[in-house]
Amino acid sequence: MKERLGGFHSCKSLMYTVDFAEIEHLQHTGDWDALNDMMADAAQRLERGGADLVVLCTNTMHLCADAIRKSVTIPFLHIAEATGDAVQRQKMKKVGLLGTHFTMEKDFYRGVLQEKFGIEAIIPEESDRDIVHKTIYGELVHGKIEDASRDTFKEIIKRLAERGAEGVILGCTEIPLLIKEGDVDLPIFSTMEIHAEKAVDWALQGQKETV
Repeated sequence: MKERLGGFHSCKSLMYTVDFAEIEHLQHTGDWDALNDMMADAAQRLERGGADLVVLCTNTMHLCADAIRKSVTIPFLHIAEATGDAVQRQKMKKVGLLGTHFTMEKDFYRGVLQEKFGIEAIIPEESDRDIVHKTIYGELVHGKIEDASRDTFKEIIKRLAERGAEGVILGCTEIPLLIKEGDVDLPIFSTMEIHAEKAVDWALQGQKETV
């Protein structure tokens, strides 16, 4: 916001954080009903606090996007929609998608890219998906950045390129800790940065509800 407006400007914001141990447990036991309730409650608290729009700062938890949208009257900025818009502006039709098992394998993310933007998101083979998921939960969320894991991710991205990916979506907010622009030959889309930039766009344009 400071970059956009200059001077002493900053973003007026409310933040509601959760205990990730609770989230991780419910994710891996498959209790998405409980997670829907938690995310809806968080969004309602933000709306009651005066928020004009809701931004969910994670990729995987957008599995709860419908529950959030139904729980509030203010706009909700979906991270896959923001990302799809960024990919579309680069005129790409086929991209790789890295993230948790949930993000790569369920339809809530790839479906948005395909249905709203005509973008095909391809995912790694099963063994590579296991590596990506385990690296996220076993290393990145704990702040562990391993060179060996970076090399492995680069090989996984190379294999996606060989299957026709024109770019790669870093569909987990922790992956940019490991992979940065220039580490691989493909253009990368950091969903964390894209989401934040789109939130600023919405805030300055009067909270449009569609990308």
